[in-house]
Amino acid sequence: MTTHDLLVRASRAVTPEGERAVTVAVTDGRITAVLPGADAPATADREITLADDEVLLPGLVDSHVHVNEPGRTEWEGFASATRAAALGGVTTIVDMPLNSVPPTTTVDGLSTKRSVARDQVAVDVGFWGGAVPENSTPGTTKELRALHEQGVYGFKAFLSPSGVDEFGHLSPDQLRTAAEAIGEFGGQIIVHAEDPSVLDEAPAASGREYADFLASRPDEAEHEAIALVIETARRTGTRAHILHLSSASALPLIAQARADGVPLTVETCPHYLTLEAEAIPAGATQFKCCPPIRDHANRDLLWRALSDGLIDCVVSDHSPSTPDLKDLDTGDFGTAWGGVSGLQVGFSAVWTEARRRGVPLVDVVRWMSSGPARVAGVEGKGAIVEGGDADFAIVAPEEPLRVVARDLQHKNPVSAYDGADLVGRVRRTILRGADVDLAAPVGRLLTRG
Repeated sequence: MTTHDLLVRASRAVTPEGERAVTVAVTDGRITAVLPGADAPATADREITLADDEVLLPGLVDSHVHVNEPGRTEWEGFASATRAAALGGVTTIVDMPLNSVPPTTTVDGLSTKRSVARDQVAVDVGFWGGAVPENSTPGTTKELRALHEQGVYGFKAFLSPSGVDEFGHLSPDQLRTAAEAIGEFGGQIIVHAEDPSVLDEAPAASGREYADFLASRPDEAEHEAIALVIETARRTGTRAHILHLSSASALPLIAQARADGVPLTVETCPHYLTLEAEAIPAGATQFKCCPPIRDHANRDLLWRALSDGLIDCVVSDHSPSTPDLKDLDTGDFGTAWGGVSGLQVGFSAVWTEARRRGVPLVDVVRWMSSGPARVAGVEGKGAIVEGGDADFAIVAPEEPLRVVARDLQHKNPVSAYDGADLVGRVRRTILRGADVDLAAPVGRLLTRG
């Protein structure tokens, strides 16, 4: 009988075939067999047997994380972000090309990012490139191809100001130029879709009332920008991905584009699925993000779109900053930095709301593991299948969890989930067959393909 390195025996495991009892065999960090039954006859150097209240999940994949290192490492860093990821059951993250300095818009910027990440990541880390005016006008797009050849998973673009000077937003013509160039080498463009002209015409955000901030980022801004992305993808044939969809008003546009065969995928985030505008207190700037958290009815429509398959995945958009930038002392939504810090608690937050709605765990895992892996193109991740990486999260889905921001591994103790009572505790995270050791990180830097 063949002896493996590790056997994981689970009476409940989430696999592509659904939830079932399995014995997972692991050798050299890869899954070598998924055997039916938790007591399948097999031998290994060591075994893990899950408790009766535990479920084996594939390691979660979060393809939208702002690590911010280098340049703004006081906001977050690779060590703290990947520790937080591991404790949240996330075994792979893909880092956004901002708000680091330099941004990942050149090969040199990517090299700098990789050099500082190396040897301090607790989970596996891939990288997005950035499409900015400097590499998205005629005659400048060779840098996009060079980044693609260096293994970035795609290119992020903003259609409205990003909030940082070193990462400019694209005009419609620049979006078209970037998409055409990216399509030539089979890449994808991922877009922060808010229309700047609509934002300019909206009332300026100021003061402590969340309703005033919400009015400054109307649904129409997303709707118009998403229409532009769809038309660009339709004309160029380049794969396009809508980042952090917040407004359900754009769902009919997305549905029609899908029906027409436009190469389009869509993500949303835990905060849009679990929080609602009506419940955000005055001055609570930890809830500020762009696009904004919208109302209860909008949230219900996002859940329906997920269940219908119109939204492909759920990712954190972990976008932290130092507490002073959130203007917690004044509570001014107009001046506070926009971004929700939720990497470590994203799974538990979504599962808590899904459970309340009667949504099964297998759906949540698809949205937060195989979905992001597929959209980003991260190979070997997101499913318990033979040949895949042996990345697992062992979760107690009914165990209560009280979120305390200061106890999270995020670098700064600011979270929209502070004080929240959730369910679904991650008890153990395994990367390529070994328990994640926060003190001795062994994560790898990933490249596309």
